[in-house]
Amino acid sequence: MKELIKYIAKALVDNPEQVEVSEVEGNRTSVLELKVAKEDLGKVIGKQGRTARAMRTILSAASAKLKKRSVLEIIE
Repeated sequence: MKELIKYIAKALVDNPEQVEVSEVEGNRTSVLELKVAKEDLGKVIGKQGRTARAMRTILSAASAKLKKRSVLEIIE
């Protein structure tokens, strides 16, 4: 899951070397924290949060296949 989010985020931003994804894992839920450069934050979130919502949808579909729950948090 971590690599999936990193791949998508690097494709969206202008500074792909500043993309960081950290994972906090629990029993059934894992939280993915995405950090990007300040000027790329708008590109990752998108208009009215559409890009962020799309990334969360892809993440939940991929994690449902593994019978886990994943949450994406975008850190400023």
